[in-house]
Amino acid sequence: MTKRDCYEVLGVGRNADDAEVKKAFRKLARELHPDVNNHDPDAESKFKEAAEAYEILSDPDRRQVYDRYGHDGLRRGGQSPNFEGFGSISDLFEAFFGGGGGGFGGFGGGMGPRSGSDVQVAVEIDLEQAFSGAAVDVRYEVVDRCERCHANGAEPGTPIKTCERCNGNGVLQAVSRTPFGQIARTVSCDVCGGDGKVAEKRCTRCDGRGREVLTHTVSVDIPAGISEGQRIRVSGRGHAGDAGGPSGDLFVHVSISPHERFLRDGNDLVTVLDVPAPMAALGTKLAVPTLEGEEDLHIHPGTQPGQPYELRGRGMPLLRRPGRRGDLRVIVNVVIPRQLNDEQKKLMQRLAETMTDTNTKSEESMFAKLKRVLHG
Repeated sequence: MTKRDCYEVLGVGRNADDAEVKKAFRKLARELHPDVNNHDPDAESKFKEAAEAYEILSDPDRRQVYDRYGHDGLRRGGQSPNFEGFGSISDLFEAFFGGGGGGFGGFGGGMGPRSGSDVQVAVEIDLEQAFSGAAVDVRYEVVDRCERCHANGAEPGTPIKTCERCNGNGVLQAVSRTPFGQIARTVSCDVCGGDGKVAEKRCTRCDGRGREVLTHTVSVDIPAGISEGQRIRVSGRGHAGDAGGPSGDLFVHVSISPHERFLRDGNDLVTVLDVPAPMAALGTKLAVPTLEGEEDLHIHPGTQPGQPYELRGRGMPLLRRPGRRGDLRVIVNVVIPRQLNDEQKKLMQRLAETMTDTNTKSEESMFAKLKRVLHG
């Protein structure tokens, strides 16, 4: 496979000095750091390419050979860098910038205390709970500190000793030989995992890990007015941290089950009220259900199908705005009688005979009628 030009890889000109070459390489390294570029499966190969270009252009002798003969000249002279001995991109970062892939540009090492990961759980509530607020018990699994050994990994009553492999330092120095010399890397001790201490007898409950999977139940306060899809953060109730680091957080994703009577539209509630046709024509007073009980609604004479009424302040509470409420929109469904007895038929016939254009003519345009029918 043909290798790309080193100057092109780093994005510098052929007359770039050492400072420009170094700056360009560090900029690329930041972009390819695994903490910010874990979505790119080619990040490791891209970093190897950039590292090789840097090693060539940062060394005066190799750069002179490369400028005259290219990559072939370096291969013939045995001066071509080789990074195949490194296990991962993290090893490469350790080699160039120190332990943990960090040590530059704000990327820190990974052998100190580390925060635990967050936990995501889902909970379903009903509309009444979303309206008034509620305390909901949430049950979930979490990696927590072992209760038997109190997170030190040792069987209770047995000693914890200094790690003999790293002499209590928690880190080891690994040296890799390359065609351009030796590169020293600092890596976590493979025996103590970077703690510097090991248990003489491992905890029988967690096998010396100091952590275990537990089932927790926590009461979560659901605020009045919460909406579908919102989440609540409970600090410190996530997975336990490493090496004394703080625990992560618990995020509770809220969903609201459908209600048989009300639809929610933002902070408003929408409901449908059945009104018999005679009452819609004459006007009446009917009880309308709300989430706080029934409330009287005056139906005006001549009310049409689909006509909306509004009960102000009878909707959902506004989240974080105490005392403010949405509205309840009542859509009238004029009910036409389906079955009539003989007397009712005679009354309806007498009514039909007295109807005139004044009674039946609609003030709506054809376009308005279609819009109402199609869009409700």
